[in-house]
Amino acid sequence: MAAQTPSAEPPRSRAEIEADIAAARDRLAENLAGLINQVHPKAIVRNTVADARDFVDSGYHKVKDQLVNEKGVRIERVALVLAAAAGAVTFAVVLRSIFRDR
Repeated sequence: MAAQTPSAEPPRSRAEIEADIAAARDRLAENLAGLINQVHPKAIVRNTVADARDFVDSGYHKVKDQLVNEKGVRIERVALVLAAAAGAVTFAVVLRSIFRDR
């Protein structure tokens, strides 16, 4: 048999081991409680709604920044958006009239 090398750490007392186990148990309980809170259906709904609100809010601000500056409404950008919308509506009406006659 090989000789055992002496450990660098002195042996721990029973109280130290029990304290380590209690601390680990407390950490595990906190982690489990956090996990339960994350996967609870109401928490999932709350997080999803918050994510959707953030997405819509950021999209709104991006569009607003494109259409409005510190001087006011950017007429050329608004006109471009309105022209694109009118073109899309016209395209849809033309397609509908073509396929309706058949």
